[in-house]
Amino acid sequence: MNDTKALPIRQWITIPATITLAITLVRLFGELLNLSPRFFSREGGGAGALIGIVWLVPVFGVHFALRLRASGDRPQNPGKAFALVIAAFAAPLVAGSLGPPPPALQGIVITCVVFLFAILIARPAWPSLARMLWAYGLAARVPVILVMLAAILGNWGTHYDVPPPNFPAVTPFVKWLLIGVFPQLTLWMGFTVIVGMFFGLLAATLAGRRT
Repeated sequence: MNDTKALPIRQWITIPATITLAITLVRLFGELLNLSPRFFSREGGGAGALIGIVWLVPVFGVHFALRLRASGDRPQNPGKAFALVIAAFAAPLVAGSLGPPPPALQGIVITCVVFLFAILIARPAWPSLARMLWAYGLAARVPVILVMLAAILGNWGTHYDVPPPNFPAVTPFVKWLLIGVFPQLTLWMGFTVIVGMFFGLLAATLAGRRT
C-alpha cells in the first residue's frame, strides 16, 4: 500500500518539526555564546558538530517508516527499494567524480541540482515515506533559511552565515540565496529524503524479520 493522499502528514511531522526547531535554536545560541566547537562549531557547513539537526534525519526516517509500516504502508519490493536508494546515494558521488572541482559558486549549484535529482531516483522506493520526509524536510529547513538570513544580515560569524572557501564577493541578499535558500531547499532536502529513506527501509526490513 502506498496511498500517500491519505497520509496524516501534518499530524505526523508536528512533533519532529518542533524538536528540530528547538535544536536549531539551541545550536544558534550555542554558537553566539561561543561554546565548545565540538558541540557548536562555527565553521562553514557546521564541521560535524554534535549539536545539529542533521543527526535527526536517520532518527525520524526510522520513526516515519515504522509508523507507516504499522499502518500497513510498506514498499512492495524491499530489494528494489534499497537499490533505488543506493543509486540515489551514488548520484552525487558519480557527478563529483566526472571532472575537476568547479569554482565555488558553480560547485554549489551543481551539487544542489544533483541532490534534487537524486530525490527523483529514491522516491519510487517508498513514495509515502519520501513524501513524509519531504514534508519534514521543509518544516526543518525553512526555519534554518530564516536564521541564515538574520545571521548574514547581522554578520554573526556563525556557521549559518560563513560561506565556503573561495566564495565570491556578493551582496548579503545574494549570499543568502546562494548559501542559504538554494542549498537548504535542494541539497539538504535531498539529504533528508535519501538518508531518511535508507535508515527507514533498514528499520522496516529488520522489523519485518522479527515478526
